[in-house]
Amino acid sequence: MNAAILHILPDRSTWVRVVAMAIVHTLRDALDARETASWVLSGGSTPQEVYAYLAAHYRDRLPWQRIHIFWGDERYVPHDDPRSNYGMARETLLRHLPVPTENVHPMPTYMHDPARAAQAYESTLRGFFGGAGPRFDLVLLGVGADGHTASLFPGTPALHETTHWVTTAAGPDVLRLTLTYPALNRAATVFVLVRGDTKAEVVYRALRSQEPRERCPIRGIRPEDGDLHWWLDRDAARGLGDFS
Repeated sequence: MNAAILHILPDRSTWVRVVAMAIVHTLRDALDARETASWVLSGGSTPQEVYAYLAAHYRDRLPWQRIHIFWGDERYVPHDDPRSNYGMARETLLRHLPVPTENVHPMPTYMHDPARAAQAYESTLRGFFGGAGPRFDLVLLGVGADGHTASLFPGTPALHETTHWVTTAAGPDVLRLTLTYPALNRAATVFVLVRGDTKAEVVYRALRSQEPRERCPIRGIRPEDGDLHWWLDRDAARGLGDFS
C-alpha cells in the first residue's frame, strides 16, 4: 500500500475545479489503457459541485460512452427519493452527460429484501469484472464527522465483512447498501473528498492518529495495489500543521 497523497487547495472554487480536473485525468488514463473505465460515485453534499462542474465543462471532453458508473453506497430508498445518492448524481451529473443507460449501475434499492439486493449488486460487479474481483479505476469517497465512509459506520458489522463485496449496513437514518473494504481496497485509485472546517477534526483523526478502523472507518481505506489521494481545502486541513 502506498502512503496517502495529500492535496490541499486554498478555496472552495479552486477545490471544485482541481478535483474535477483530477477525475478527468484519472479516467482518461484508464481509457488510454483499456476500452472502458469504471468510476464509483460518492453521495453526500461534498461532491455535488464537482459533479455540476463536470457536467458544465467536460460534457464533450471525455468519451463518456466508454465509462461505467457505479456507487459506493446507497440509502435503501426509491431512486426518486431526495435522499438517494443515485438520484443526486442523476440530477447533477448523469442527465447532462452522454453516458449510455446500460453503463449506469445504481444499487437496486427497489428490491423487497435488502440482503438480496446486496447479492444482486455483487452479481452486477461479478458480471462486469469477472470472478477475480472488482478493480475500479476510480472510487470517490467522502468522510463523515464520525469517521464513516461509504456506509461503513463505526462499530457496525459491515466493517468486518471480508468475503462479500457488497453488504447491508445500518445507517443513522435508514438501512443502506455499501461496498465493503474488500471491494474498495482493490481500486486502482481512491479519491477522498473533504471540505470545510467542520471536517478538520476527522481529517486529523484519519491521517494523524492511530485509531482503529472500528472507531474511524475511513482509516480502513488502504488500497492494496493502488493510490489513495486526499483532496482537502485549507479549512479541512487546518489541524494537520503547517502546509504553506
